Amino acid sequence: MAVKLRLMRMGKTKQPTYRVVAADSRSPRDGRFIEIVGSYAPRQSEGKVVLKPERVARWLKEGAQPTDRVRRILIEQGLIERPAAASATAASPATGGTAARANAAAKTK
Repeated sequence: MAVKLRLMRMGKTKQPTYRVVAADSRSPRDGRFIEIVGSYAPRQSEGKVVLKPERVARWLKEGAQPTDRVRRILIEQGLIERPAAASATAASPATGGTAARANAAAKTK
């Protein structure tokens, strides 16, 4: 079973709050989940986040993959480290990234 740490939408219309849950990747967004590991309220002061760090760490240790938004929340909370700047090296002219190819194409025209 592939487990993901993801957001489950709660709250009223146009006033969302989210639960951070560990869920099977095949279950629907607001459907079945394994465990609630925190909450996220983006409309409150600077996005109020409440997490259970020991439970998040346990799920990550067991191989759960966070979604993009949950990964950003975990980085902001200091629970995981920011990944190395892979996109910066891919776009640098020294490595022949996409920016280098775009510049080369513009020069030949």
